[in-house]
Amino acid sequence: MNTPNKLTVARMIATPIFMATMVFNFPYHYLISLVLFIAASLTDMIDGKMARKYNLVTDFGKFLDPLADKMLTTSAYLGFICMYADKPVICLQITLITFIVLFREFMVSSIRLVVVSSGGKVIAANIWGKCKTVSQMAGIVIALFAYTLIKDFGIDAPAFVNVCDIIICALFWISAVLCTVSGLIYLNGSKQYINSSK
Repeated sequence: MNTPNKLTVARMIATPIFMATMVFNFPYHYLISLVLFIAASLTDMIDGKMARKYNLVTDFGKFLDPLADKMLTTSAYLGFICMYADKPVICLQITLITFIVLFREFMVSSIRLVVVSSGGKVIAANIWGKCKTVSQMAGIVIALFAYTLIKDFGIDAPAFVNVCDIIICALFWISAVLCTVSGLIYLNGSKQYINSSK
């Protein structure tokens, strides 16, 4: 296994640890979640650049890298559902966003399996898929940073909390839209394999 793929696997291993720091209440757990998420997100940037620069791109990496991204971002959304359990309106929105994300990811993963079983090559993420991932990671970082300030450092004035919640929801909905668009584009680009599959 080459170094970029090792970084991808490390991101997958870090995902349950990250989620545990989100949902279990202990001192500065949001700060630790934020640091872990940023570190895991950086491996996504590093492994891709390293694979392209040193010609280490593999079908295994093309398949595993977006899967690791899905695991990381989905775990964060699930953590936010737990975090907002006492705010039903926001919790419902994040639950719906999580459903959209999971529906898209299951669809894309299924299409990839169809493509491979039809004798095609693993389709790498397109620019829309990358924009989707970046928007998700940026939104999650901002949300974790906000709640690090609110919960870990006690900057919990109601007005500040309300503004943070509005911004977080807006960023998550933007990610959901990009998620939907990128999924539809991926579906359209793969229809030749879907139509030819038996």
